[in-house]
Amino acid sequence: MDTSKLRKRMPVSTLFDPRIVGPAIGQAFVKLNPATLIKNPVIFVLEVVTALVTVLLVRDLVQHHADTGFTFQIVLWLWFTVLFANFAEAVAEGRGKAQADNLRKTRTETRAKRILMPDNYEVYEGVPAEDLQAGDLVVCEAGDIIPGDGDVIEGIASVNEAAITGESAPVIRESGGDRSAVTGGTTVISDRVVIRITSSPGSSFLDRMIKLVEGAERQKTPNEIALNILLIGLTIVFVFATATIPSYATYAGGAVSIVILVALFVTLIPTTIGALLSAIGIAGMDRLVRFNVLSMSGRAVEAAGDVDTLLLDKTGTVTFGDRQATEIIAVPGVSESEAAAAALLASDSDETAEGRSIITMTQDKYKVHRQTAPAGAKFIQFSATTRLSGVDIGDRKLRKGAIDSVLKFAREQAGGDVPEPPNFRAAVDKIARSGGTPLGLVEGSRILGVIHLKDVVKPDVKDRFAALRRMGIKTVMITGDNPVTAASIASEAGVDDFIAQATPEDKLRYIRKEQENGRLIAMCGDGTNDAPALAQADVGVAMQAGTQAAREAGNMVDLDSDPTKLIEVVEIGKQLLMTRGALTTFSIANDVAKYFAIIPAIFLAFYPKLAVLNVMQLTTPQSAILSAIIFNALIIIALIPLALKGVAYRPIGAGPLLRRNLLVYGLGGIVLPFIGIKAIDLAVNALHLV
Repeated sequence: MDTSKLRKRMPVSTLFDPRIVGPAIGQAFVKLNPATLIKNPVIFVLEVVTALVTVLLVRDLVQHHADTGFTFQIVLWLWFTVLFANFAEAVAEGRGKAQADNLRKTRTETRAKRILMPDNYEVYEGVPAEDLQAGDLVVCEAGDIIPGDGDVIEGIASVNEAAITGESAPVIRESGGDRSAVTGGTTVISDRVVIRITSSPGSSFLDRMIKLVEGAERQKTPNEIALNILLIGLTIVFVFATATIPSYATYAGGAVSIVILVALFVTLIPTTIGALLSAIGIAGMDRLVRFNVLSMSGRAVEAAGDVDTLLLDKTGTVTFGDRQATEIIAVPGVSESEAAAAALLASDSDETAEGRSIITMTQDKYKVHRQTAPAGAKFIQFSATTRLSGVDIGDRKLRKGAIDSVLKFAREQAGGDVPEPPNFRAAVDKIARSGGTPLGLVEGSRILGVIHLKDVVKPDVKDRFAALRRMGIKTVMITGDNPVTAASIASEAGVDDFIAQATPEDKLRYIRKEQENGRLIAMCGDGTNDAPALAQADVGVAMQAGTQAAREAGNMVDLDSDPTKLIEVVEIGKQLLMTRGALTTFSIANDVAKYFAIIPAIFLAFYPKLAVLNVMQLTTPQSAILSAIIFNALIIIALIPLALKGVAYRPIGAGPLLRRNLLVYGLGGIVLPFIGIKAIDLAVNALHLV
């Protein structure tokens, strides 16, 4: 997955970070508790049979039986297998706990200014933040740490949310609208606000982040439960298969020891995926956290991987969200350089994004040099009333703005009607049809031309939408623009569909319609009016900068409030499913090679013709069994990095993905154990371990 476009991540600990590995080793032993291990049925059964052969080993040692050295090695590596499985889960949990520790450091002993009388915001008392209850009113002034989650009900302030988002740039929080929600642990850096607390002690956004990140609230997802049921079924089948083997041996006039039967059973059951399944799920949520996206459940991450339709807001996701000047269309009789020079002068003091873009365009495209404004120049700032801005330099009056406002200004300066120059109206209509915004440009009563402002489509989105389309994901752009403008931008961006002049009801109606057709929907939003759609969507990503209602409705929260992250969320979800599928394929495939090692070793003495199955030419039956058991343990450790990092994401369809997994992890899962078991067999015999 191309994650370069995600500008900021939380720090991530490396796999071999001693701060994680050390505690994980200890946790691997703690997790030997059967009450804990029973949550992983395959490894629990492995522990039970390992405990059984351990008891048999002790009996043999007491009775001085022969071959206790071989039995001891089998028992040792079986315990290693259990510990390695526990270690894989503990490492994944340890990475989450390291993230949680970083979040805990943001906490301080905060004092709150709790208002005593609801009708008088000037009278308050100092209390510990832990004593606040939902509904309490608090005052926060410059330098104060916001004591809990809440909504601003009076005032406006700049707030530093770096403790939560990692972004040092302050954000504005004000009463009313979609920017009223504040988060406990963030800092007011200017002005004064009154906040109504919405969270109870221990249930703030930061508290929930810590619990989710460290895995305290992680529950198995439906896919995990289904896979666990499959693994339990396979384990039960192999219990009965192993139980029938002594009768075959007896029929042939021989016997098979319980230790050998346990070794066979362990290599038959899917221990590899059983050991890594939990780690894969934990790591999937951890990857989201590293990209500053908090998932409220593993199910949401999984659903992201199965999404069929993406609902994307146009502004900020498909386009940059601020209109950029792209060209000046001069009317006949006016040169481009003259019009560009006038536009530059009219925009010289314009601090809006549009004004800055006009200055940049005139300098870069039309090579107009910016000069210091003459003494006595009077700059006219844009206002919603006049919808004009510009400059007066002596008798020159330059204005730019909305077309009707510019024409009105020209008529006022002329003292009567001003005929529109040829092609002026055609240029205005052409820009409007293309999805742009036309700005008129005049000098006094003389119309100079039209400036084309365009909400520029992000340069990489078309390729990304094409990649999603190859995966069978439909992209739908949501915009408040008129249908003509929406169609133009949709065509340029390469989305599959669009909803123009969209209302909250339109979004909700579209989501329900798609879900009725069996499709899974993902969307993002930040306003209270987005809450119903966020709650209805299978994956609802709420912006941290948005309202409390939106954050409560969604099942994910983007701490950076970046709507483009919705695409990455889907990719991470798909990576989780791909990783689980790939390792399940590998686990089942690598059992095949172990059959070729163990089966001939057990039955060769009774059925000599089975020698043809000894394709690896393993030295002795004992070394074959021990080599298979050692490989079975070591492969878990070898696959932990892949389980935590995830299989490389590729935007391909389900068919090609299945073929690739079968080739790489299916065929690889068959070939690698042949090589590994043979190498271990050579080492075992070279070291005279059997």
